[in-house]
Amino acid sequence: MARVARDAPGERAGALRDAAKAVREAADELGALLCATTGRLEREARQSAEVAAELLEEAAVTGLTRSGRVLAGDPAALDVVRREPRGVVAVITPWNDPYPAAAGLIAAALITGNVVVHKPSERSDAPGVRLAELVAGALPADVLRVLSGDGSTGEAIVAHEDVALVAHVGSTAVGRRIAAAAGARGAKALLENGGKDPIVVDAGVDPALAAQQIATGAFTNGGQLCTAVERAYVVEEVADAVVAELARIAREVTVGDPSDDATTMGPLVDEDQLAVVDEHVRGATAAGAEVVVGGQRLDRDGSFYAPTVLDRCPDDVALLTEETFGPVAPVVRVADFDEGLRRASESAYGLAATVLTPSLERALRAADQLDVGTVKVNAVFGGAPGGSADPRRGSGGGAGFGPDLLDEMTVRKAIHLEGLA
Repeated sequence: MARVARDAPGERAGALRDAAKAVREAADELGALLCATTGRLEREARQSAEVAAELLEEAAVTGLTRSGRVLAGDPAALDVVRREPRGVVAVITPWNDPYPAAAGLIAAALITGNVVVHKPSERSDAPGVRLAELVAGALPADVLRVLSGDGSTGEAIVAHEDVALVAHVGSTAVGRRIAAAAGARGAKALLENGGKDPIVVDAGVDPALAAQQIATGAFTNGGQLCTAVERAYVVEEVADAVVAELARIAREVTVGDPSDDATTMGPLVDEDQLAVVDEHVRGATAAGAEVVVGGQRLDRDGSFYAPTVLDRCPDDVALLTEETFGPVAPVVRVADFDEGLRRASESAYGLAATVLTPSLERALRAADQLDVGTVKVNAVFGGAPGGSADPRRGSGGGAGFGPDLLDEMTVRKAIHLEGLA
């Protein structure tokens, strides 16, 4: 593959801006493709493509501001730390939100002078392939290549001696295998793995607001997002009202054709995912969880599962310990906010968490105590451009966004100069 490390940063930035333009102009096409292959609402899929274009543009700007450092040393000498590209970066991305995941990582690798091999998920690779084609069309030849294939293709990429960094977004099991294989030969692994994100609802929160936030986090894209709300810890004082309103919202979800503007939730990606969701819900109800709404697959063509609300879920079931990736809102009642924080933290995952509270003191306490990459207060989705976070525990490791991601794509070199005319 071609090396672009010696290209002027401005040239790389210009190419990324051209790539962003191509992606934005193809947003309708990309949206329809993602809708057809994964069941994501077409309007949301189109927005996802537009976010990908924004990430390409963001890297074009941010990349021009990142540089090395001049050190304070001997006045008769010059000491600098310079950042250099790693070389070949492998980008392995998921099926559920492929456009932003791929665009952000590919852009960060390219703007810092690397070349990229991109492998989209075999579960639905057409959207990732098309995005890579659009981006590659704005770049010099062989700077970005896309490879389709199953897990064996990914294993071959990770094992290749020329790949210096593997950036993976996907399941925890695959991420751990990638980390082990890359680490065995000294390559770096940058991982955003699975999540089991909690939301903690404090007393004093408007039950309607709480229910809407839980529903947004649990039902958007059928719950098939890395940062979907998969556990809801609700203070007993407001639990009855929150559950009642959450049930009302779930009943009003319009499940159907994801290309229809009237639909508010489409199918799950495939029958395998449907089986996982059904198994988790059945296990929770068998252990004592109460089905308030839903709780079953829908009797229609396609992998449809009913928007589901469960109340009084026990802690030790798969629905609360393993990634479900489905439209399920399991409610756990807690005595107070502190118990909610404690139980929210009892997880093998550490991607993100949300707290709903009217108290600044409690919000700051939650930010301190929740051992996750991102803490959100009073909004399940949100965050400024350029932010970055390190997932914890089973959710991975390494900065996945913003300027810090550019640093992950480079290596530091110290240079000492003296005795020169």
